[in-house]
Order: sequence, then structure tokens, then C-alpha cells
Amino acid sequence: MSSSRLQGLSQAAIPHVLATAQALEMGRPDEAATRIAPLLQSDPRHPEVLRLHAGLLDLRGRPGEAARIMQAAIAQRPDDPLYYNTLGAVLGSCGDYEGAIAALRRACELQPSLATAWFNLGVMLTRSVRHAEAIEALRRAVTLDPAHMDARALLADMLRMEDRVDEAIAAYRHVLERKPWTGMAWWGLAALKTMRLNEGDVGQMRRAMRDSRATDHDLVAIGFALAKALDDEGRYAESLAALEHANSVARRSRRWDAKAFDAQMDLILQAFTPPPHGAARELGRGMIFIVGLPRSGSTLVEQIFASHSQVAGSGELPDLPLVLASEAHRVGKPFPQWAADAQPADWQRLGQTYLQRTAHWRGSKPALTDKLPGNWMYIGAIRAMLPGAHVIVCRRDPVETCFSCYRQYLENNDYQRTFEDLAAFWHTFDRTATHWQMLHTENVYTHVYEDLIADPESSIRALLNRCGLPFEQACLDFHQTRRDVRSPSATQVRQPLRRDTAHANRYGALLDPLRKALDSPAFVD
Repeated sequence: MSSSRLQGLSQAAIPHVLATAQALEMGRPDEAATRIAPLLQSDPRHPEVLRLHAGLLDLRGRPGEAARIMQAAIAQRPDDPLYYNTLGAVLGSCGDYEGAIAALRRACELQPSLATAWFNLGVMLTRSVRHAEAIEALRRAVTLDPAHMDARALLADMLRMEDRVDEAIAAYRHVLERKPWTGMAWWGLAALKTMRLNEGDVGQMRRAMRDSRATDHDLVAIGFALAKALDDEGRYAESLAALEHANSVARRSRRWDAKAFDAQMDLILQAFTPPPHGAARELGRGMIFIVGLPRSGSTLVEQIFASHSQVAGSGELPDLPLVLASEAHRVGKPFPQWAADAQPADWQRLGQTYLQRTAHWRGSKPALTDKLPGNWMYIGAIRAMLPGAHVIVCRRDPVETCFSCYRQYLENNDYQRTFEDLAAFWHTFDRTATHWQMLHTENVYTHVYEDLIADPESSIRALLNRCGLPFEQACLDFHQTRRDVRSPSATQVRQPLRRDTAHANRYGALLDPLRKALDSPAFVD
């Protein structure tokens, strides 16, 4: 830490600053909170204390507060690259990827040698589906700091998304040879459906989890990878124990509030029921939103659509939430409070803004998919902004869906950490999606994963028909379509349709607590 950042602090305060910074770097919020407590009493307005406090709040899932505190810190030190780096990280946690990218680019301008800023920039560009720019930033980070293994692991993820599997495996192994506790490299290997981690890997992961250099972030990722390896070997009780441990480590820093989430969804439903007078009827024609819980088959649905000659598949675009957040900032009211005051011209403007932001993905094709799963929360806003759009709600057996979420390393999905939270999230999704479909029967269509497995052609024909598209054989042969897929199902959708993807019954009665929370019957052998 630069000595200039410590100016104005007493000699007694400096050890607390250094200890807080180290705890945050290791991803340990409780320790950081203990270390920073005296500083919040003695030096609450010092810019470095503000920066560390923002980092702690971000780690604990309070990025909005963290962003406000970082703005106050930057007001005191407007030319400090590390401050813009922290601001970029917390804005990213807020979902403001554009603001995050701008802050991180500023950090890189102020200090071009700051590898961590280039890495964070690569992360935010990846989340914004700006693949080529992300690769450039990550390569810059690795050039500046060859030992930055998280950057190397993310570059390997890019290779995996491009279906360059052998190169990805080599890149992950390269990382682990040098830093065997790098969690993202272990998870990257585990996420490859075409290979299995072996018993030697299991031993290495167990040793890595005991390494004092592993951060909580590493421990979570390794835990999920270990669970996957144990599952592959049929060691289901051990796998479930590894998952419980990984999710408990993740909950040290961030917890999900089911009641608050349910109340927020009630506000959204009320704001868009009855539907407001929205944009012109045809606006959004050709847009296909694919929504649902993670692990419900949404990537497969997009691959089917993207195999059609008239459809461009874009992946998980952040643009819809960003357009809504931008409007909230403009009017000074959070979503959905401002919806009651919005006029048809406002919805028209917002719809056109969205279409302008996503136009480059469509190219010359008449239709475009947007597969951000969480957009199910905003179906009311989609219907107001883009009345001509279609929404496909993906559903899968709730036990399978929730258990698959529980087993998957998904960042910022805090509801997946316990069976109770997962069930609460699913119940809120279920009643919300049902409401939207009843309210918008013509444009909101439910697609059931199990129906696709049972009768692929009929299910695919129904999907295409609802969106006004003729059937094409390529949609049935979707696994032959070559394109970048940026989701955990990237490898799976490049294979023919499988009928053995149901997983929960392998765990038998071990999953009865999840079944009970979902109001599903107990396991019967």
C-alpha cells in the first residue's frame, strides 16, 4: 500500500489499515469488520478508511452503499487509480457494468501498469458480453503480472466458451501447476462436461483447501469443483457435504433476504397490473427474450433459436436491466416506483434505447435472442417497452432446477446457498411467471424442459411457431451450430440432446429437505 494513502493516519491506525486490506484481499469480511472497527471510530472520513469500508460493504452484499462511500473517497483523491479500481468493482456488483467499465478504464489510464485494474476491466467486459475487449484486457493483465492466475483462469474460460477444449484444459493445468489453490481454475476444469477430474485431482483439491493462501473465493470455487468430482464417482453423500461447505463459506460474506425479495416482486407485479399504456404495438418485433431460473434449459433454448437462419443468438445481455436502472437514475426514483408516472412516449423511448443498444448483435437477421435468465422479473416492463417482443419462460422440474443451482458455481446468486432460500426463490418465480403468462397470453409462452426431452421435434416446432418462425431442421440439429456460448451449459449444448440429465434421484432421501421446502413429495426408492 502506498505510503501517501496513509498520510493523515496515526501510527496506531496504520496496522489496522494494513490488516483490514489483507482480510479483504482474502475475502474474509468478519475479520475485516473487526480490523476496521477502530478506524471507523477514529478516522471515519479518511479516504483510505472509506475505500476499505466500501470494500467490506461490497463483500457483504451492500454495493449501493459501497458505491456512495467510494464516490466520497474519490472526491478527496480524484487521481488515485486504486480508488477507481475499487469503484469499478463495487459498481459491477451493483450491476452498473457501464459505470464499472468507465471507472476501470480511468484506473488503467492513471496507472497503465496496474494489473488488477486490467483484470477487473476484463471481468466487467466479460459480464457485458464484450468478448474481444475482455480478452485484450485480460492479456494485458497477464503481461503485466504473469503470476495473476485469476486472469489466466478467466482467459481459459474464454477458450472453453469458444469450444477450444484442449487449449482450455492446458491453460487451467498451467495455472494449477503454479498456484494449486486457484479456485477458478479448478472450477473451470470441473465445468468441462467432456472430462472428469480424477482421484489425484480430488487429493490436490483437498490439500488446496487447507492452504492458507487460498481466499474464501478460492475455497468456494474449489468446493464446487470437488463436489462435481465426487458426484462423477457416485460418492453422493460426500459430494453433498462438499456443496454444503462451499455454500456455507459463501454465506460468510453475503446472505439473501427471501422476504425482501418477495416484497420487491410484489411491487413490480402491482406496478404492471393492469399493463400500462406502452410503446407502439410493433416495437420490439423479432426480439425473443428467454428467461427462467438458471439451470432450467434456457441455454439449450437459445441454441435452438440461434440455429435458425432468421435468428441471431446474443447470449446473456445486461442491457434490459441497465436501461431500467438508467431511467431510475434519470427520474430519481427506484424501479418500479417510476413506472406509474411513465407515459407511452417514455416506454417508446426506453424500448428504442434497448433496441439501439443491442442492434449490433442482430446484424442483418430479423430476429434476436436475449437470454438473461433473470429478466423474468421484468416481463411487465418488456411488454410496456417492446410490445412486439416474445418472451419464452423456461421451466424444468423444480427439484432438478434448484438442486442444479445448488451444485453450480454461480457468482452473485446468493439465493442458492441453502435449500430453504432456493425454494423461496423458486416459489416467487413460479407465482410471478404464472401471473405474467395469464396477463400476456399471446406474447409470453412457457417452455417445459421435460417436454423437449420427451418429444424434441414437437417441442421445437411449438417454440418456433409461437415466435412466428417456420420450422428448420437445423433447429433440431442444434448441436451442430458453431457459436460462442457464454454460460455453464456451453459444452452441453454442443452435444446431441441427452435424456439422462435428471440428477436429483441419484441422491435419494438426502435431498428430502429440498423436496419438503418445494412442497414436493419425499423420495421413494
